[in-house]
Amino acid sequence: MNNELQVGVITQTHGIRGEVKVYPTTDDAARFKKLKEVILDTGREHLTLKIENVKFFKQFVILKFQGYDSINDVEKYKRSRLLVPREQAVKLKKDEYFVTDMIGLQVVTDEEEAFGELKDVLSTGANDVYVVVRADGTEVLLPAIKECILKVDMEQRIMRVHIMDGLL
Repeated sequence: MNNELQVGVITQTHGIRGEVKVYPTTDDAARFKKLKEVILDTGREHLTLKIENVKFFKQFVILKFQGYDSINDVEKYKRSRLLVPREQAVKLKKDEYFVTDMIGLQVVTDEEEAFGELKDVLSTGANDVYVVVRADGTEVLLPAIKECILKVDMEQRIMRVHIMDGLL
């Protein structure tokens, strides 16, 4: 499991005073109000940045980092990921998992047959949908509902599923 979890991605600069527009990748964008700092993943290095100001604009979060006071200071960080240490992550309820931890789970059926590997989780509004890649490379979409997802064992890295009629 990763020691850091992604909370957003810088999409572009905002104004000329060093602010950036962030697309939040967390369920609750309001959590940015409580964050004091984030880890900027540039692809080459991780920089810890102190958050000076937080605003919200449509579906975006506008962040101002301490010591970054012009557009030229932040321009190079477009498309960079913003991370937090796992210990600062939101507390999960029973049967909730971070997507990053679920990717790669081996998926088996309730009849103990290997079914595939979890490659992605899609948020649809009503319920999440799990993208499972079969051994032959085909993708199967499984709704994240109790009738279909029977058990997730993070320690064994296995997801047990029931293939409902009409899913294949």
